[in-house]
Amino acid sequence: MQPKRALIMHPHDNVATAVEEIGAGEKVAVPLAGDFLTLIAAEAIPFGFKLALQEIPQGEIIRKYGETIGLASMLIDKGAMVHIHNLEGTRARGDLEGRGER
Repeated sequence: MQPKRALIMHPHDNVATAVEEIGAGEKVAVPLAGDFLTLIAAEAIPFGFKLALQEIPQGEIIRKYGETIGLASMLIDKGAMVHIHNLEGTRARGDLEGRGER
C-alpha cells in the first residue's frame, strides 16, 4: 500500500498538513529536502489537518509555514494530530509576550 501524503511548507516546520485522509497506524510520507520523511500516524488525521513530525514537548513552539502558530499545550506524540485540543494560540496574547518567537 502506498504511504499517505502530507506536506510541509518550510524546512523548519514541525508539523505537516495531510493532503488526504490518514488512518491511525498508516504510513505517511512527507517530502523534505529532496527525500521523504516517513512516519506512522498515531491516530486518524482528517484531510487538511496537521500532524506532528516529531515529538513536541509541552510549551514548545509549533511551526507551520516557517512561522510560529502556537505552543503545545501538552506533550504531542510524533504522528499525532495537532489541533485546538493540544495547540495553544499565541496571537495577540500579551501574557505570552516573547514566548511565541523563541
